[in-house]
Amino acid sequence: MRKKILGVLLSTTMVAGMLSACGSAAEAPAATETPAATEAPAAEAPAADAAAEAPAADAAAETPAADEGKVLNISAWNEEFKSRLTDHYPGYEVVDGTTGKIGDVTVNWLITPNEENAYQNRLDELLLAQDSAAADDKVDLFLVEADYAVKYTDTDYTMPIKDLGITDDELKDQYTYTQDVVTDSNGVLKGTSWQGCPGVMIYNREIAKEVFGTDEPAEIQAKFSDWDKFFESAGELDKAGYDVISSTADTFRVYQNNAKLPWVNGTQIQVDDNLKKWVEDSKKLADAGYCNTWGQWGEDWNKGFYPEGKVFAYFGPAWLIDFCMAADVDGSVAHDGGWAATEGPQGFYWGGTWICAAAGTDNPSLVADIMRKMTMDPAVMKDIVLKDNDFVNNRPVMEELANDPSYQNAVLGGQNPLKMFCAGADNIDMANLTAYDQGLLGDFQTAMGDYINGNYATYDEALEQFYTLALQRYPELTR
Repeated sequence: MRKKILGVLLSTTMVAGMLSACGSAAEAPAATETPAATEAPAAEAPAADAAAEAPAADAAAETPAADEGKVLNISAWNEEFKSRLTDHYPGYEVVDGTTGKIGDVTVNWLITPNEENAYQNRLDELLLAQDSAAADDKVDLFLVEADYAVKYTDTDYTMPIKDLGITDDELKDQYTYTQDVVTDSNGVLKGTSWQGCPGVMIYNREIAKEVFGTDEPAEIQAKFSDWDKFFESAGELDKAGYDVISSTADTFRVYQNNAKLPWVNGTQIQVDDNLKKWVEDSKKLADAGYCNTWGQWGEDWNKGFYPEGKVFAYFGPAWLIDFCMAADVDGSVAHDGGWAATEGPQGFYWGGTWICAAAGTDNPSLVADIMRKMTMDPAVMKDIVLKDNDFVNNRPVMEELANDPSYQNAVLGGQNPLKMFCAGADNIDMANLTAYDQGLLGDFQTAMGDYINGNYATYDEALEQFYTLALQRYPELTR
């Protein structure tokens, strides 16, 4: 069965994507391979909404068994999780740039950047060889993102969390949506995450004061509380010489997350009305000169991180604020604490990283302990927030800090944005997640980007191009 699964995964056409260079999210349009589901043992879905505090890791974690492997292989696309483990996992020792130690176990970091889908390609190869690999070469942990998580969780290459001895009670303080992302089609939880990624509108304080006479979040929210007001305020900003956002791509996740239909129903591709609204609104923004149309993560898009870029706002989660907006660069808006956050027109989420245990690992006790400490231990998770300003996957910890007047985010000029993040995390709904999301949302943005830029005369022409791209990528689908 496994060979059949990965044979399908490896034989599917892959397309280069536009990727995040920081934080947690790899942004579309990178393509995922065609998913293939396998039978998995049925299990009860874990409870995620109880408010009691998570148990201390020392009480829950098992000591790694003496007869387990002496090499722990972790597959990832960047060094985000590596930095979290290095900084926060008790007893982790750095050996060199690609190696660490946990007790007498050597930790090997198998990091393959996301460009050209290279990370998934390499991970597929490793998992395909898992049964025949020597013990020291087996993958033990690997990381996935929401846009392609189903590709791996709906196979027997991922271990059920309960098979590692982790109980529902240990998971009760996590945000529900973070578990929904890595729950397979049989209701079996196949991964866990240390972070949540609700998004906000991040705006430039100095521009706000100049154009709107205030930089107070509540007052700015009143001017951007829905898309009609967003357009009105964009016009005011334009008259003063500022772009409301850097690119039309900035709002895509907001509209997409508020779509009612999944990308695929059975085998039929669906385009939700809210996605069409994104296209229409983006066309209006671009035609009015209220923003540009370049891709995210490039030099042009990044210009707004600096005062001379004249960009009022970006949309993103906590990882964008502290890890992607040039906070460590002298002269940037972030470096000088010049941003603030407010809810914006609609709630949304973007990105996130999930830890999966590879079936066949010879280090199940250590894998379980890493999952417990990094995603369930409230002391470790609070430390991540205080030291890294990440939004962690623990409701009691986040609610405590949201109500702590001493917690401040320097990038946001000392603002505590956690109440709005907490509210956003509770409202995220992953019911529309499919295994085709990464490829289809990328193809949709590609085709509609051409229309927004005037390369197609009508939306319908661009829609035809989307279907052409989508069916080339996923020939088993229909329109």
